[in-house]
Amino acid sequence: MLSVLTARTDSDSFPKEDWQDRPDPIASPYAEPGGILRFAAFQPPKSLNAYIDSNTYTRQVFGMMYETLLNTDSDTMEFTPGLAARWSISADKSTYTFEIDHAARWSDGIPVTADDVKWTFDQIMDPKNATGSAKVSLGVFDSPEALSPSIIRFRAKESHWRNLLALGSFEIMPRHAFQNQDFNRLDFDSPVVSGPYVLSSVKEQIEIRMSKRHDWWAGSKPSARNTMNLDTVVFRYFSDNENAFEAFKKGQVDVYSVYTARIWANETIGERFDKNWIVKRLVRNHKPIGFQGFAMNMRRPPFDDLRVRKALAHLVDRETMNRTMMFNAYFLHRSYFEDLYTPEIPCENENFDFNIARARNLLHEAGYRPNQQTGLLEKDGRTLSFSFLTRDGGADKFLAVCANAFNEVGIRMRIERKDFASWMRDMDEYNFDITWASWSGSVFRDPESMWHSKEADRPSGNNITGFKDQRVDTLIEQQKTTFSITERNAICREIDRIIAAAVPYVLLWNTDVTRLLYWDKFGTPATVLSKFGDERSLLGYWWYDTDSAAELKAAMTSGDVLPQRSGLVDFDNVYRPSAP
Repeated sequence: MLSVLTARTDSDSFPKEDWQDRPDPIASPYAEPGGILRFAAFQPPKSLNAYIDSNTYTRQVFGMMYETLLNTDSDTMEFTPGLAARWSISADKSTYTFEIDHAARWSDGIPVTADDVKWTFDQIMDPKNATGSAKVSLGVFDSPEALSPSIIRFRAKESHWRNLLALGSFEIMPRHAFQNQDFNRLDFDSPVVSGPYVLSSVKEQIEIRMSKRHDWWAGSKPSARNTMNLDTVVFRYFSDNENAFEAFKKGQVDVYSVYTARIWANETIGERFDKNWIVKRLVRNHKPIGFQGFAMNMRRPPFDDLRVRKALAHLVDRETMNRTMMFNAYFLHRSYFEDLYTPEIPCENENFDFNIARARNLLHEAGYRPNQQTGLLEKDGRTLSFSFLTRDGGADKFLAVCANAFNEVGIRMRIERKDFASWMRDMDEYNFDITWASWSGSVFRDPESMWHSKEADRPSGNNITGFKDQRVDTLIEQQKTTFSITERNAICREIDRIIAAAVPYVLLWNTDVTRLLYWDKFGTPATVLSKFGDERSLLGYWWYDTDSAAELKAAMTSGDVLPQRSGLVDFDNVYRPSAP
C-alpha cells in the first residue's frame, strides 16, 4: 500500500520506512496505571461537540475521546502517526493522501474508515452547522475523496503552510454513530469514540466524568507507554475561581490551577499548605503565550472610532492594578504575539500608560464635549456610554477601578453580567459593546481566524472585535505560502504592529508560568507538565501514586509534615530526554 500511495501522489510518504514509534520522552518510567483525578474546571459546556463549543474544557474532553489523523512529537513537534499510519504530499503541495491505520477501531469494534474522515470534514464545512473557526483552516480544501475504505485524499484550493497541520489535527468522528443526528445537537450520552477515554457520566453544570478505555486500539503502542495513566478523570465545574478554590481546599478537587495572584500570594496558607499536604508549584516551560484584554466591538459606536479606543486604553491603570491587586505577578502586554519578541528583536508597539490628560485630548479630537449639566461627554446629542459584558464576578474589582477613571473624564460604563452560556451566545452573535476576553497562544501562529477581514462577519468566529485592515489581509495572504517559520514570524510581527496601532483590545497582562496546587497523592514526570502545554497537559502524564496517597492520609490523621517538593520547576533545567 505504501508504494501505491507514493505513486499516486508523486512524492515520498511519511513516516519513512526506518521510522520507529518510540516512548514519549516526557512520560515517566515510574508511572502506574489506575486511580482518579478530579480537576477544577470552569465554563460548563453548552455542547460536548468541540466543533460547536470552543470552550477550553470542551475541547479537552473532546480530544480525549476523538483522535486526529496525525499526532505530534512532544519534544520536536514533528508529525507522527495518529489514526493515519502514513501520509503523503504531492510535489506541488496541492494533494494530501492519508492511509488509515488498519488497527484503528471505534469503541464499538467497527474500523475507523476514510468515510468517517470525509463525513466529519463535510459536517464541519456544512454552512448550516455552527462550526465557526474550524471552517477557516479546512475551508481551503475541497470535500475529500475516499479512494478506498482506508485511503482518503484531500485537494487544496490554495497552497498554505498550515495545510498539513489543518488536515492532521481535526478530530475524526464516527459516521455510523452520528450521521442521523443534527450535528449542532449531537447526543453524547453513550458516545462511540476512538480515543483513550470515554464519557461515563454527566451531571449538567456540575461535572463530567471520563473513564479510561482499556481496549483503546493504540494503547499498546510504545508512544502510549506510561501515558494516559488515570482510570478516571473528573472535570468539576465552578461558577468562578473563588468557589473552585474553596472546593479544592476541602479536598473536593485534587488539582487547581491558580489564575488569581491574590490567591497564590495570600491564601495558600494554613495547615494544609504549611505541612505540605498540598503541593504548591510554579512550572515554567515553552507554553506559547496568548493575550487578554478588553475586546471592543468595532462594528458599533463608540468603538468604531480609533481615538475613543486609544482613550480607553489610556484610562485603564494596568500598572497600579498589577502592583496593588496582583502583587506584580504579571508583565503588561504590548503585543498580540508576545513570544515573537526577544532582547535582540524588541517589541516597539506603543505602550498605553495611564494618562487621563492624553485620554481627554483624544476624546476632544473625536468630537466629544462635556454636558454642562451632567458632566458626561456627548457628541451630536449622544452620551459617551457603553455596556461592559461580563460573566465573572472576579472582574468586578478591576472594573471598579476602570469605572472611576471613565467617570472622571465623563464616560459612563454599565456592567451587564450574564452566565457563561448567555455570554457565549452574545459572543457568537457579536452582540456586545466591550467584554473581557482571553486567548491562548499557539506553537504554530496563524493570524487568519482572528484578524482577517473576512472573519469579522462570520458568526461564531474568533474575530470578535470586527477588526478589518487591508494591509493585514495582504500580509495574512502572504504568510500562507511562506514555509519558513523565521519569515512567517517576521510577517506576524508586522501584522502585530498594525493591530496594536488599531487598538481593537485594551491589552492587559499575562504570565509565562503555570501556578499549580495539588494534593500530594500523585506522581509526576520530572517536568510536571509537557514542553508546550498548560495545566491540562498533566492529564496525559500524571498518575495516582498509591504510596503518596497513603502517606498523605496518614499525615492528615496524625498532623505530620510531608517532605517539601521543589517550588519552581523549569522545564529546560529538568528535562532529560532518553535516546530514541
